[in-house]
Amino acid sequence: MTSAEILWRVVEDLHANNQFEEVLSNTLTVFEDAFKVKSASCWVTDKKSHRIYVIANTGEVDFTGYSVDYGEGIVGKATVEGRTLTDEDPDVMISDDEKHFIEGHCMAVPLHSPYGNYGAILLSNRASRFTSEEIKICENIASLIALDLEEKDTFSFDDNRKVILSLRGVIKEFMSGEEIRRILKGIDLDIYEKELLVVLGESGCGKSTMLNIIGGMDELTQGQMLVEGKDFSHPSEKELTDYRRDYIGYIFQSYNLMPNLNALENIEFIAEIAKNPLDSEEALEQVGLADRWNRYPSSMSGGQQQRVCIARAIVKDPMIILADEPTAALDFVTGQGVLKVIEKIVRERGKTVIMVTHNVEIAKMADRVIKLKNGKISSVRINHHPLHAEDLSW
Repeated sequence: MTSAEILWRVVEDLHANNQFEEVLSNTLTVFEDAFKVKSASCWVTDKKSHRIYVIANTGEVDFTGYSVDYGEGIVGKATVEGRTLTDEDPDVMISDDEKHFIEGHCMAVPLHSPYGNYGAILLSNRASRFTSEEIKICENIASLIALDLEEKDTFSFDDNRKVILSLRGVIKEFMSGEEIRRILKGIDLDIYEKELLVVLGESGCGKSTMLNIIGGMDELTQGQMLVEGKDFSHPSEKELTDYRRDYIGYIFQSYNLMPNLNALENIEFIAEIAKNPLDSEEALEQVGLADRWNRYPSSMSGGQQQRVCIARAIVKDPMIILADEPTAALDFVTGQGVLKVIEKIVRERGKTVIMVTHNVEIAKMADRVIKLKNGKISSVRINHHPLHAEDLSW
């Protein structure tokens, strides 16, 4: 890919897409592909804390959740001085923390405009040095991003977010005939309290497998899963039953309602086995179906059935709600209505929702978006300005 082609792809994306975080993630992917780096990340200054945080990341090395002091390391120095630095620059000092991530050649390009410096783009872990032409094209693109940043509100970061579940080096293998097939190839992911996390990826990339491991419906082959700091990698049957009952709520694409029970009875059935359930009628009211409590699944629309499924998930008052393609079988209007209910669960009830979807538009309402590719996380981005469900269109 030539320099002109790289710039053209980025400019096209800037004009076609009005959500900054998505444009940024796409730009990092262009950098990763074009310059053959193992990681590309964007760092933005938080004016309140005077630290520089990662807001988007692609590639094998995940800097997400990492931050540096203003002026610290190659990223901080490039930001403060407003000039591009490489590992070959005699003035550069890669911090001890950065050394943990960086192997091979790296380059920090400032997000610089005439009005100030907003952070930097870090391209790291490349086998060969960066050429002067490559540096120039990166600087041009970084300047375009900086101009976009000028129009944004100050980015706000919270270092005190509570991690409720962590995956570390998670591998999942299945037997396929006489061969072992590896579906997940080393997943590292922290899941936070009160967030909407959307998981994107092509069919077969491992999205549902990862969701099943988090939900206790499947067991990891290697690696570690921590739940509120406790190792839950290989639980006993009793631990697994208690975990699914007390910690996890499920929203299925196919609803999975009991056909011989009405809407309220479907919810009460789950409430009876929960440890500290909410009121079943209240759960039904929260999804807007209080007046349809006596309807059976066969007499309800797909959207109504999905709302009952959501009410069934929240009646358990779980720590995490897992939603596997919750709108895939619904038309736009009905699907948008379901997303409004999910948004309410996160924003008003303070629940964590992990949603797997093929629909990239839905990612615009998420707090964070991860993409899976070939069994690994290929990118992570933070939406500091998530859209409301009612503002989505597809």
